[in-house]
Amino acid sequence: QVQLVESGGGLVQPGGSLRLSCAASGRMFRVNAMGWYRQALGKERELVATITSGGTADYADSVKGRFTISNDNDKNTVYLQMNSLKPEDTAVYYCHTDFRATWSSYRRESWGQGTQVTVSS
Repeated sequence: QVQLVESGGGLVQPGGSLRLSCAASGRMFRVNAMGWYRQALGKERELVATITSGGTADYADSVKGRFTISNDNDKNTVYLQMNSLKPEDTAVYYCHTDFRATWSSYRRESWGQGTQVTVSS
């Protein structure tokens, strides 16, 4: 019903920066919140950051002070600005959206396909 398309991943040196984008597309839906998760090779998927449609953001302790999540409600897009990147940030980053149809109060969700972020010298 709602598709998420991620972009902005790539290879960067330690201490560098990347900006991830995720655009939600569909018809007659409203976003409650959007967020980013990541999964390193051989590890469980973990929450990175979330932001509500009102702009309230939460972060994992491991990225506080380095990552910034933001949104553009008019474009149904969420961003993740990643600064001071570390090798341990290497993972596939997945966009997630919590939404509802405009005619419904039921909560629904959608996941993106993921974008690779590699931090290495």
